[in-house]
Amino acid sequence: MSAIELAPGETGEPRGGVIPYLMVDGASKAAALYQKAFGAREVARHPQDDKGRTMHLHLYINDGSLMLSDPYPEYGRPHEKPGSFTLTLCVDDVDLWWERASKTEGMVVTMPLERMFWGDRYGELTDPFGIRWAIVGR
Repeated sequence: MSAIELAPGETGEPRGGVIPYLMVDGASKAAALYQKAFGAREVARHPQDDKGRTMHLHLYINDGSLMLSDPYPEYGRPHEKPGSFTLTLCVDDVDLWWERASKTEGMVVTMPLERMFWGDRYGELTDPFGIRWAIVGR
């Protein structure tokens, strides 16, 4: 695999106060999907092992970090169905983000984008890995 090219000013360092680290069955496929759906940029990756698994993958999405890994049951990290959580993207241009994500193959709209009682527009999608995403903005 070739080296990852970072944009000027990017270091590949973690961004954000709390960084989600997802274990999904198919971390490389998830990263590719997130690039299409959310404009993610890959900034670090460990090479795949002989079973096609990726131990660590780091993305920037909406100026924050998201990290991914495939399951490694032999190290006590088996695959588990995602729990009850939602990854929320607070964005400036909600229409642009919603349009891109909702039209990405594999993403399922679970709550249409609409104006909510608190004033923002909000919608939810679920990806093929069982992760629920919310997009919110004015």
